[in-house]
Amino acid sequence: MGIPQTAAKFSFEDYLAWEGGQVEKHEFVRGEIFAMVGARRAHVTVCLNLASAFKNHLRGTPCRTYMADMKLRVEEADSGFYPDVMVTCDRNDHAADLYLSHPTLLVEVLSDSTAAYDRGDKFADYRKLESLREYVIVDIDARRVECFRRNPENHWVLYDFTGEEKCEFASIGLAMPLALVFEDVAAE
Repeated sequence: MGIPQTAAKFSFEDYLAWEGGQVEKHEFVRGEIFAMVGARRAHVTVCLNLASAFKNHLRGTPCRTYMADMKLRVEEADSGFYPDVMVTCDRNDHAADLYLSHPTLLVEVLSDSTAAYDRGDKFADYRKLESLREYVIVDIDARRVECFRRNPENHWVLYDFTGEEKCEFASIGLAMPLALVFEDVAAE
């Protein structure tokens, strides 16, 4: 998350109108607007790898995959985000133009500047989405995929994937080798 662009409080509707005229992307968190910083090549590559795998796997189903330029509205948190990758199976989302509200799966690829926020406050806001079944955090440097899944008791359970394992995205019924998640990303 960046630095607030203005001290004035915006409504979400004001944010949408304002954001439509901006060159850069901004997230909206409880009346404040934060500039998004550009991503490094490895980040974009991992996002594309996941979005491509999800799209191919979900072809012919009612689920759709979206990448970084589609906004997510979390009304209960009075926030709007740009997840790196998201999947929704909700017909209301399929008709939406500016933002989605009912994701099944969200992915955030960590960067040094966003890691604490993605694991903390952003995840707390995402958990307010009743439709959300799985939140995935990808740590490129550690070559790790952390899948937080909502269980029937409404608790979030961590499934941690490293090494030569396949990672499982249970919410969409997909298992894929970690090597494919990190394909074309040089080890550092």
